Amino acid sequence: MPILSLRSVTKDYISDGQPVRALDGVSIEVERGEFVALVGRSGCGKSTLLNLAGAMDFPTSGEVRIGGLSTSALKESALTLLRRKHVGFIFQSFQLIHTLTVLENVELPLLLASDGKARESARECLGWVELDGLGDRLPHQLSGGQMQRVAIARALVHSPSIVLADEPTGNLDTATGNAILALLQRLTEERKTATLLATHSAEAAALASVVVHLRDGRVQEITRR
Repeated sequence: MPILSLRSVTKDYISDGQPVRALDGVSIEVERGEFVALVGRSGCGKSTLLNLAGAMDFPTSGEVRIGGLSTSALKESALTLLRRKHVGFIFQSFQLIHTLTVLENVELPLLLASDGKARESARECLGWVELDGLGDRLPHQLSGGQMQRVAIARALVHSPSIVLADEPTGNLDTATGNAILALLQRLTEERKTATLLATHSAEAAALASVVVHLRDGRVQEITRR
C-alpha cells in the first residue's frame, strides 16, 4: 500500500464570488523512500497538492489517503494524530521560533506530543543534518542554509512517513540550495520517508526519483527514474 495516494482529486476555491479550480482530477501514488518533485509554473497547483497531502486541506471531490486512511473521513482529533505521526513540513521561510534555541526548535514537535525522550531525539536529529554542536545557538546566529537544516531536523524528529517541502531552497543561494537538496535526497533514502518537494528548480527535479509535471491543476506527465 502506498503511504500517500490521491485519487481523482479536485480542489475548488472561491475567488471574488467565483469558483476557481486549483486541482483538476489529480491521481498520484507515493511510496516510502521516493523523492518526488512537483514541478510547474506558479499557480499550477503545487502548494495546494502539498496542503492536501499533509491533511491541512481537503479535496472538493476525490480522495486523499495517508497511511491508508481517508483524510476527509477523519474527525479533527484523529487528523491531529495523523499529522503528528505521519507528516513533517519544511517551509521556504524556515518558520523557526526565534526566541528558542536550535535544539528547542527541533524538540518542540516531540514536546507537544509529550515525548519523554524529546531532547535526546532532537540532538540525534541535529547530527543527521550535520549541525552537531550548534544546539545552543539562536536562529539569528545561523546562516540561511543552517536555518533550513534546522527546519529539516524539526520536520524529521518525529520520524514521519511523509515529508512535505514547499520551495525549501527559494531563499538560498544556488550552492547552499543544492546542498540542501542533496541532504533531502540522502535523508529520504536513509530514513525511507516519502518526500514531496514543490519546486521551480531544475536541479531539484534532476535529483528526484519521481517528477510530477503539473499545469493548470492537472498532471501532465509523471516521470520515474
